[in-house]
Amino acid sequence: MNNAFHVIAEAGTNNNGNLQKAKNLVDIAKRAGADSVKFQMINTWGLYLPGKYEYGHYKIEDVIRIREAGEMSDEEYIELSNYANQIGIPFSSSVFDEKALKLLDQFNPPYIKIASCDLNNIRFLRQVAEYQRKIILSTGMSTLADIENTLSVINKESKCDIVLLHCVSIYPCALEQTNLSYINTLKSKFGVPVGFSDHTGSSHAACVALSLGATWFEKHFTEDKNQEGLDHAYAMEEQGLLEYINDLKAASLSLKSSEKQLTEKELYTRRRARRSLYAAKDLSIGHILTDADVLCVRPENIMQADEIDILIGKPLTKSIQRFEPFSKDHV
Repeated sequence: MNNAFHVIAEAGTNNNGNLQKAKNLVDIAKRAGADSVKFQMINTWGLYLPGKYEYGHYKIEDVIRIREAGEMSDEEYIELSNYANQIGIPFSSSVFDEKALKLLDQFNPPYIKIASCDLNNIRFLRQVAEYQRKIILSTGMSTLADIENTLSVINKESKCDIVLLHCVSIYPCALEQTNLSYINTLKSKFGVPVGFSDHTGSSHAACVALSLGATWFEKHFTEDKNQEGLDHAYAMEEQGLLEYINDLKAASLSLKSSEKQLTEKELYTRRRARRSLYAAKDLSIGHILTDADVLCVRPENIMQADEIDILIGKPLTKSIQRFEPFSKDHV
């Protein structure tokens, strides 16, 4: 992980069924500094009902055509996984049926990703849980009750590690639709690591999510946003993904500790910016100090400004010259 967080570079099906394009996406994820690269193993006829029917703003015929064209063979996925291992980036996938689940398990993935659409697919989730691997579970389109029921189902089958990804299933998702405060709700309600499946067009929401305690980030990317496909338009190209990850790294530097630690650089500033206590004029032994006798000015010296009550009303035990710093030895 990038120290405090893990970025999943979500290639999805943006290789359009082409193995070389898939390898190119793996290369991009590696160059951008992602912690893992993830695809989507979709068996079209295991996901969609055959026939012609209304499918939102899409024509189902076009969706089926794109999905079928985007499929790869088991042998191609094996080669792709081997390639990712060869260049040194962990490989995984979203799975949507048992066939893909069995194939993915052969690659010893760092996690199994379950998309929001399958959060309530309890028959399939029971199969996933049997593999005893970390599950990354997106929570788009779901209520707290839905999530609670799903976790109950999984936990009855196994005690595998689970990460919940806060997700708003709108593509693309505007910043005002991200509802990032929900991350705190998921953390406090379920007591598991929480991340953010980010469908916005920048790193702004991700950096806020990081500050709220999100530790996993999923971001769609592509070689070329202008390609035909279902996910290219709201995915980031290479430079965008690189900047996204770098922005998260930079933001994480501001979240190092919940304790205040005075660095040498801040102490340097304090020495010139903080006030200390100085004599306003020459004063003799035995003089009873008043407010008018004490200057509270920069730079910092022996006695801090909040120690003035130690001096006021006390007799001097030794003389002090104008502009000389007070010490506790003077009273």
